[in-house]
Formats: sequence, structure tokens, C-alpha cells
Amino acid sequence: MTQQATQTARAARRMTSSGLGQAVRRSKTLSKAGLLEWLFARAFSGLVYPQIWEDPVVDMAALGLKADDHVVAIASGSCNILSYLTAAPIRVSAVDLNATHIALGRLKLAALARIERQEDFLRFFGRADEPANVALYDREIAGHLDAVSRGYWEGRGLNGRRRINLFARGFHRYGLLGRFIGTGHMLARLLGGNPRAMLAARDRAEQRALYDRHLAPVFERRLIRWLVRQPASLYGLGIPPAQYKALSADGEDGILGALKLRLERLACDFDLKDNYFAQQAFGRRYGEGPDAAFPPYLQSEHFAAVKARASDVSYRQSAVTGFLEGEPAESCDAYVLLDAQDWMNDADLTALWSQITRTARPGARVIFRTAADERLLPGRVPAAILDQWHYEEETSRELCRQDRSAIYGGFHLYVLKGQGR
Repeated sequence: MTQQATQTARAARRMTSSGLGQAVRRSKTLSKAGLLEWLFARAFSGLVYPQIWEDPVVDMAALGLKADDHVVAIASGSCNILSYLTAAPIRVSAVDLNATHIALGRLKLAALARIERQEDFLRFFGRADEPANVALYDREIAGHLDAVSRGYWEGRGLNGRRRINLFARGFHRYGLLGRFIGTGHMLARLLGGNPRAMLAARDRAEQRALYDRHLAPVFERRLIRWLVRQPASLYGLGIPPAQYKALSADGEDGILGALKLRLERLACDFDLKDNYFAQQAFGRRYGEGPDAAFPPYLQSEHFAAVKARASDVSYRQSAVTGFLEGEPAESCDAYVLLDAQDWMNDADLTALWSQITRTARPGARVIFRTAADERLLPGRVPAAILDQWHYEEETSRELCRQDRSAIYGGFHLYVLKGQGR
């Protein structure tokens, strides 16, 4: 790896720290809240999501993507951005404050450009646990990566190994979310539970019985009750202090009740064999066998389309608002904001929606999620902006119920008024 690549990778990490600090911090630096915000920004500055935790099937149902649509989306682990390519030949502008997520997305694009066989692509990003993946990277992919991304993947972690070696060791077990899930498994076993036992269920009735036996009792243990009262304990789920506060107020039983309800939904409300989120949560990997569930971009029937359309995806390290400020008026058809607005104050929300409204074509759609079951925007974004949009309340609630990731309290769809699309 060249000195220039090392320097550009370090510059990207500094940009990550700066951007996340601005996005998260709302309190005085030396206050308790300020310290928690600083800790979250530090925790969120590396690999957070080896797999994104929002259901792309729900997203695509809401967005109704068609050929030549321009989608602006927060990248995260890029599973959803690439999955959108299965719906139509679209253009995607992927943005993220986190340089590691940008490097992951660009790695996937380079792999799609160079890998010819779907089974090799699935082995690399689906199984992600064989030395052959690293050999494939060195032989076919590395030379086609930009300097910043290559600098990241060929840089060395605290263990002295190149980061690309994560794809030989179970990539999905790493990052903030992967390690959080692993810690959850360890704690559950320590307290008499066993998340992996869920995978033995043959039907929904057995799922309920296994949840009641192996998972529900863990929430009654004193250690768990104490842990979930500590905001920093949930940083592994990507929950910053402001989002923790909203989640704590979502229901009578506070944060413990909200977490228990969502784990119960993940364990019991969907067939585990068809839910790759549950496979990751309870098995720490995707399922095995010919009928295993995967995100759409990893499914064999979509490989040719994703590969052919991947050149229309671009990445930029930026906040969504900053990116949109450089886009022409009426140039975007869809916006995917994940749960980023939970982090924002009223001024940030107003700035974001001002740019969304300026750049949106008639009929454009915006989707996002919230930790709590709340509308979020009314009363915080000026009516002069928000009244230009129609909130699809019934559709939003139905799609929230269909979201197999099960972690969010709300899914929201706004459509710009006026004819179009």
C-alpha cells in the first residue's frame, strides 16, 4: 500500500470523526450527555454495519422504483442500495458520513465489476468466511479500487492483520453491530438463555415456544435490567443518546419493554427460514443450504441484473443535506434516510427537508425509520415545507408491520404533492 493511499485513508477517517461529531453532539462537551455523545461518535467511526438492518423489500414496496429514477440514499452496509438495483435500472447516489461504509460499498462495486460467477460473489459477501475471498481480492479486485478504499482494506487493525482478512473470518461477526450481537449471545448463555436455539424451530409455533424458553426470561435478570439503563450499552445497535431517549419513552415499560417487544417480533412474527435478519441475529451468519434466505442483491436470480446496473451507483462521503446542496432542483425521485433523522435537532431537520423539497421531482418519495412509534416531523419542520408533502399513514404502518428487521418503532413514507412519476 502506497504512502498516498495511507494518507488519504487517514484523511477519510478524520472526516468521519468530524462529521459524526457534528451530527451527534447536542450538549456541552464536559457534561454527562456531552460525554455520552462523544463516546457514541467514537464508537460509530469504524465499521458499524457489516449488514444493514432495514428490510429492502419493504423499501422497494414503498418507493415503487422505475427505470431511470435517481435515488439518494444513506449507504450504511450497502445491502439495500444494491438490492434496489433488482427493481429497475436506476441511478443511486449513496452518501454516508462513515468512511468505512463508503469503503465497503466501493468494495462491493469493484467486486461486481470483476467477479463473473454468482457463487464467488455469494461466497465473498454472503458466507464471508473463506481464505479464498482474500485471494480473490488480491488477484482481481484490489487493483480496481480507489486509493482511499484500498487504503482502508489493506490497512491493519489492532490485531496486525489486513482488514480484508475479515472476509476470511466471518465478516458479519465484526463491526459494532456484529460484536454487539456476539456479546448478546454470550450474556444470554451466561444467564441461562440460548439465542442459537431459535434456529431449530420448524414452524411459527415452535418459534414462540423457543422464544419463551430461551430468550424472554433473560429480560427478567437483574444484570440485563441494569445494562439497558446505560445508554452506552446500546451503541452497538447504532442508537445514539437522542435516539435512546426517544426509545425509552416508547411504551409503558421504557427501554427494556421496547427491546423485549422488538426481539419478540423478530423471533416470532416472521418465518425464521425466510428472514435473513433473524438468521444473523440468532445464528450470527446467513442460513445454509439451497433455500437459505439472503438480501436480494445476493440472490442468484438477481446477480446478472445487479452486476449490469452497478455502474450507475456512486458513493460520496457526506451528510445527506450537504450532498443535496450541490444537486440541481427537481433532480431526484426517491430518498432513503434510514433512521438518521432521530439524530437531528429541529434546525438540522429543516435544512434537510428544505433541500429534499428543492431537489425533489413531482411525486418523489421519501422513506425513513424512527426508533419510536412517532411521526417525528410535524411541529419540528415548518409547515410551509411539510405541507408540500403527503404522509401515507396507512401504508407506512402496514409496511412497518412487514419489516422483517423488526427493530424500529416506525416506518414512514412521504410523497411530494403534484403530478409525476
